Amino acid sequence: MELINAIGRRKSSVARVYLSEGTGKITINKKDITVYFPSAILQFVVKQPLQLLEAEGKYDIKANLDGGGFTGQSQALRLAIARALVKINAEDKKALKDAGFLTRDSRAVERKKPGQPKARRRFQFSKR
Repeated sequence: MELINAIGRRKSSVARVYLSEGTGKITINKKDITVYFPSAILQFVVKQPLQLLEAEGKYDIKANLDGGGFTGQSQALRLAIARALVKINAEDKKALKDAGFLTRDSRAVERKKPGQPKARRRFQFSKR
C-alpha cells in the first residue's frame, strides 16, 4: 500500500493527513498524539473512525494541523482520517457516513456587522 493523503476542515482548522501501513503510530506536526493532544477526550475524537472500523493498529498516520483551536483541529483530523480510510476501502464508506464522520461541520463564526458591537448584539438602545 502506498501513501494515502486526505484533507479535513472544521471552522478555521485544516488537517492534512498521510496514511500508510504500520503499527498505529499517530504523529501530529512532528509530535506524538499524546503530546499534541494531552486531553483523552480529544485523542478519543481523533481515533473514532479507526475504532469504528477496528483498524487501530493497522495504519501509521502523519498529520499537519493548521489554524483554529484544539477542538476544531481534532474534529478536522477526524474527518481527514475518515476520508483517507474511505480511499483505502470504499466499502467502509457507509459505516463511516452513518456514524457522521464523513460530514464536514460547516458551522463557522458569523461576521461582525457594521453599526453593531458583534455579529448579532446591538448597542444599548436609549430613548432619551
